[in-house]
Amino acid sequence: MSLTLRLHTRPSSHPHTLILDRTIRNLLVAAACLLVLGGLGVFAAVRQASRPVSEVRVNIANEFDNYFISERGVTALLTKGGKEPVLGSRPEGPRLRELEARLKAHPFVREAQVYRDLAGDLHADVRQNRPIARLTHPDTRLDTYVDAEGHTLPLSPLFTARVATVARTSGANLPNGFFQDSTGRRYLEFLRYVDEHEFWKAQVSEVFIEPSGKLSFTQQVGDQRIEFGLPENISEKFAKLMVFYRQIPSVLGWDTYHRVNVEYQNQIICE
Repeated sequence: MSLTLRLHTRPSSHPHTLILDRTIRNLLVAAACLLVLGGLGVFAAVRQASRPVSEVRVNIANEFDNYFISERGVTALLTKGGKEPVLGSRPEGPRLRELEARLKAHPFVREAQVYRDLAGDLHADVRQNRPIARLTHPDTRLDTYVDAEGHTLPLSPLFTARVATVARTSGANLPNGFFQDSTGRRYLEFLRYVDEHEFWKAQVSEVFIEPSGKLSFTQQVGDQRIEFGLPENISEKFAKLMVFYRQIPSVLGWDTYHRVNVEYQNQIICE
């Protein structure tokens, strides 16, 4: 007598169904994690806002070694000179934006961000504005600076920038907003070029704008007056002047010529 056993197995689930189920589970887990993290973030924000400020942390970015505004100055701006204390207060969104705008209104503040950390401390991150030239005003004797955007900046009692001076040979003051119109922007490009090249930034001393609109300048090394002409073809003219530096003074000496003209194309005139 023989016995035959037949085993029946359930057909396996379709592989596509398994992948779909796994995907749904992963999405549900991810959604749950996001909800938890969001809840924690809201809880932390509410807890942070409820804490009074116990410390003000000022950070001044100083990539150009400028010292036009100090930590004390930033704190004075935040508190209006102590009239509106920040310590012990609970500044939130609108108040933080107001403090930030107060910092940005300072002429030597280029960028500012005010925020609170998880401990409730108030942070003020500041990036300084930077002058590229000093404008001399003989009539008022109140010099000003100009930045790379052509905006004028006042002098600061905290720091004096080592930049080239700019004046008119006629003795008249440069008008307000001179570097903002299409003509003045050409002179601003000249000053930018000098500022962006370390050699010329160290070499160019006094820049003069003549009644004809042409430029000339004196140097830190050498007593030659450089006649530059109109502020056009700027890089080419400075390249010609570099040819003069490399070839003439080393052979004939720095005091041989007192006037160097690079105004004309393919010419260097020395007298």
